[in-house]
Amino acid sequence: MSAPVWLLDVDGVVNASRPGWGADPRRASAFAAGIGYPMCWAPALVDRIRDLHATGLVEVRWCTTWCAWADQLERLWDLPAFGRAFHEDVNGYEASLAKLDAARQVLADDRRLIWTDDWEVPEPGDPVHDELTADGRALLIRPSGHTGLQPEHLDQIEAWAKAATR
Repeated sequence: MSAPVWLLDVDGVVNASRPGWGADPRRASAFAAGIGYPMCWAPALVDRIRDLHATGLVEVRWCTTWCAWADQLERLWDLPAFGRAFHEDVNGYEASLAKLDAARQVLADDRRLIWTDDWEVPEPGDPVHDELTADGRALLIRPSGHTGLQPEHLDQIEAWAKAATR
């Protein structure tokens, strides 16, 4: 069975104002359309993302307004080239639609889905949440935009991916 596809957002998920993880965050800039944007992240989070992808437990795909400039993030965080959910420079409502389309496409491709986004992941009780999780093939995580993904989220992702490959 193939690894779950992890649709990974950036701002509020990896790039967070107070990422925690028991160590000082790292700070640098990434560039989109020639403009520098401040980034703040927990190195241990980026290490876990890299490791989960490298072991083949998950297939990470960027699903973010950064997709058009994801190479900037990969260089900054020393990550391999991940797939992109889309390649266009999209923002606002257009980005919301592109992200939801990407999640639906993963499931339509008969893959399991992990989707982490601080804004676009629908909350329990929302009809879209129910649609995506109806058959148990999707894990949706909506972290706090201030702290982003935390160790317990990565533990949950790892455990779910392992259980899904049995």
